[in-house]
Amino acid sequence: MDLPDLSVGFSAFTLPDWSSFVDLRVWTVALTLAIVASLETLLCVEATDKLDPDKRITPTDRELRAQGLGNILSGLIGGLPITQVIVRSSANIQSGGRTKLSAILHGLLILLSVVLIPSVMEMIPLACLAAILLVVGYKLVKPVLFKQMWANGWPQFVPFIITILGVVFTDLLTGVLLGMGVGIFIVLRNNYLTPFHFDGDLTDSSKPIRIELSEEVTFFNKASIQRTLAALPIGTHVVIDAHRTVNLDPDVREIIDEVMVRAKDQGIQIELVGFHERPRKHTKVLAASVARAAARTSRLK
Repeated sequence: MDLPDLSVGFSAFTLPDWSSFVDLRVWTVALTLAIVASLETLLCVEATDKLDPDKRITPTDRELRAQGLGNILSGLIGGLPITQVIVRSSANIQSGGRTKLSAILHGLLILLSVVLIPSVMEMIPLACLAAILLVVGYKLVKPVLFKQMWANGWPQFVPFIITILGVVFTDLLTGVLLGMGVGIFIVLRNNYLTPFHFDGDLTDSSKPIRIELSEEVTFFNKASIQRTLAALPIGTHVVIDAHRTVNLDPDVREIIDEVMVRAKDQGIQIELVGFHERPRKHTKVLAASVARAAARTSRLK
């Protein structure tokens, strides 16, 4: 590997080419590097906090601000982007580092090595550095970790194993994006399957049925809510509770309003709880949905 010769002074650094500031390709690469570097840093921060014997929590906002400032200064003199790296962090912890001083000294030692003995550092075979990375990586991902993730269930294990396979067979960015994609899919799937809590017995009309909506009710939940409300038997008393709901999709509310219009003709009593606390900005939308539902019902008659 070739290191810059700092003995020649400031000429060893490369200043920015400001003519490329408006080049879309530069901004595309910069945005990609910013996203990758931020993701890698956040993942490393979480892993480092778990390795910390004192179980301290790293302020992620401060970490990202410092990384952004460092990358700006590094780019202005021709340097590469920097991120937090779990290999160095774990090696630091395993060596007994406990305070910020250990990270500062680590950086100073690297700087002094580049300034004073660049020729010696260039003689280090890359195979030796790769061997160190393999050993540290094995210590971070021991077989027992796979057992723990498997024990946590497939929603935890599948994104975990896909991320590892993606990193090993492609690259870090692709692996992380694959793992995030699978994780988001599982979250959306779980949200689709559990949009509400159903409490009651459809066969017993003497007791009211309680449907408690979850915190996030999105358009993904339209089908399941519509099926549940459509299956209500005649003469049922239903209480739909939205006290815990933070975000209620207008399409879902429109479905509830349509069911309420039809329920009057079927002898079904629907009671809404907590819906009056919905933001006022949805009032016109809800009124329009009720009017549309009433118009459709009248046409069917």
